[in-house]
Amino acid sequence: MIVKICGLRDADNIRAVGETGVDWLGFDFRTESPRYVSQIRSRAGIIPDYSSLERMPGCCPEAASGVGAMNCKRVGVFADDMPQTIVTRVVNYNLDIVQLNGSESEVMIDNLRRTLDPDIHAGIRIMKRIAVESIDDIGKYKQYAGHADYLLFDVCRRQTCDGRTAIDVSLLDAYDGEVPFLLGGGISVDDLETILGIDHKMFLGIDLNSCFETETAVKDAVLIKDFISQL
Repeated sequence: MIVKICGLRDADNIRAVGETGVDWLGFDFRTESPRYVSQIRSRAGIIPDYSSLERMPGCCPEAASGVGAMNCKRVGVFADDMPQTIVTRVVNYNLDIVQLNGSESEVMIDNLRRTLDPDIHAGIRIMKRIAVESIDDIGKYKQYAGHADYLLFDVCRRQTCDGRTAIDVSLLDAYDGEVPFLLGGGISVDDLETILGIDHKMFLGIDLNSCFETETAVKDAVLIKDFISQL
């Protein structure tokens, strides 16, 4: 099971999280996000700019022995962004996966892939997020079949009889596609049994974020490591 931790920003926290056994590290490049990772103009005035993750490899030389030593793939999150902006982030952050959270079309996905692969980043993968509140929302995947490499189903939460909320994984039964998917939707430690109970041939893994934070964009590495060990 793939475990993706999204919304990272602090270099030391990234290293700590990368040592928990997580598979994918997610960086949010949406300007409206409280976890936004910004770009900083190079002091030398050269292109491309270096990143605000100053000690992260791919962004400055002195970090090469840090995050780069971990076997984690890097995911960049975008929403209806300009293709040239995405390309710049792919280069500066050495991204392995581009996650699209907006209303991007299949034509945009195909054009972006042709721009990036193979000249800029051979073999790069593209993941399309779909918000899921009903079975009808699951059907939206058909637009991206044959275009996206992965899907991210951000599934709504339902109130349980004991007053808690839980991800409505029953909606996943309606998915009959062949594109592997990750499950998101505010997953917390309380969802462990629900996740372990998912039986779908295309279920690839989970997307974790705010429920594993000590503060905005800072993840609890101990909590994450314990959760992964239970998975």
